[in-house]
Amino acid sequence: MISTHTWRTAMASCCALALLAPLALAQEAAPADEALKLKSVTVTATKRTEDIQDVPVSLTSLDASALQAYGQAGEDIQFLTARVPSLIIETSFGRIFPRPYIRGLGNTDFDFNASQPVSFIYDEIVYENPVLKGFPVFDTARVEVLRGPQGTLFGRNTPAGALKFESVKPGDELDAYARAS
Repeated sequence: MISTHTWRTAMASCCALALLAPLALAQEAAPADEALKLKSVTVTATKRTEDIQDVPVSLTSLDASALQAYGQAGEDIQFLTARVPSLIIETSFGRIFPRPYIRGLGNTDFDFNASQPVSFIYDEIVYENPVLKGFPVFDTARVEVLRGPQGTLFGRNTPAGALKFESVKPGDELDAYARAS
């Protein structure tokens, strides 16, 4: 049996520790480093520049630095399959005829004239020809994958969604790059 004196001592110690615990947590927070702050992501999914948190559309946006890192193994558009949720890009003819599926919706028809339910939009121009859809991803500032029907903004061939590519715009500074293999 535990004596009454030992029981009271244990209870008093527990109460004292419980009262002192908030004092240890009342320290001032260290100033946040500027490098650790999140940057605002702006997209043009609704054909105007907005913060990604204010856009009422389910989308994924990849900026130029992410595209450069993801596309190191090859500049084919199929690398987006492993990087964007609910997007699958498959092909049977190499790079010339990619068939995208968003949330499982797509077209398996191999006809060049078949319209696809996922539209490719490069700088506000819709690419319907499958040969044009397979060009390499380079000089691209941002890729936006818009899920769900987008017919009110991008036309009839977007019942599953749209892949929207924004190229790098010209700037005031001289900039160039070269790759050789």
